[in-house]
Amino acid sequence: MNIVVATVEAAFDEVVKLIQAARLRAAEAVNVEVIDLYWRIGEYLHHRTAADGWAKSTVVQLANFIATRELGRRGFSPQNLWRMRQFYEAWHAEPKLSPLLRVLPWSSHLHILSRAKRPEERQFYLRMASQYRWPVREVARQIDAGLFEQAVLNPPKLSTALREMHPQAERQFKDAYLLAFLELPLQHSEADLHRGLLQNLGRFLTELGRDFCYIGSEYPVLDRDVRKPHENPAVAA
Repeated sequence: MNIVVATVEAAFDEVVKLIQAARLRAAEAVNVEVIDLYWRIGEYLHHRTAADGWAKSTVVQLANFIATRELGRRGFSPQNLWRMRQFYEAWHAEPKLSPLLRVLPWSSHLHILSRAKRPEERQFYLRMASQYRWPVREVARQIDAGLFEQAVLNPPKLSTALREMHPQAERQFKDAYLLAFLELPLQHSEADLHRGLLQNLGRFLTELGRDFCYIGSEYPVLDRDVRKPHENPAVAA
């Protein structure tokens, strides 16, 4: 009987997965439409500002006008309308990045626009957040942690010998794996590192990217040389 129930539940679970997948696609489609709308409004405000001298006071009037015509609609405050203009002005000269813009939610764009000041810095966070599907909190955390400065402006210094032996080493060793969230003391042991990784494993795997998966807390790994198992935190590529 239990086998029958398990089989039925497994079949039902497939239907639930279909529903969840459809919900995700719908949410992504909605986000694309929202970002496209904000882009068009930003473009319109950009041209109106240049041609007719629209200022923030005019945008306030526009926000009030929208509020009377679109009752209950949110997202069109004077501040947000002005940010749409900034959004367009920040990216309109980079058409190749258009697909990436539609991946991120508006709140992530606001973090990048307001907290990353240089164009190359904004592009860096846009690419990283789009590639690794960072949630909004992760976008904010990476900006606060200075990932751009650590990975691009101040990359790890490698020896000449290592560069010659492994030409791709610099790319591999870029300090994108921020471990500050582990809050370890300066003099920490391997056990401290192990415990910190386990307690913050989800965030740690986010740092490593989508090419890694978690196997277990302590998983036997066979050493190629001595053929003896070692117990390590198992993070596998």
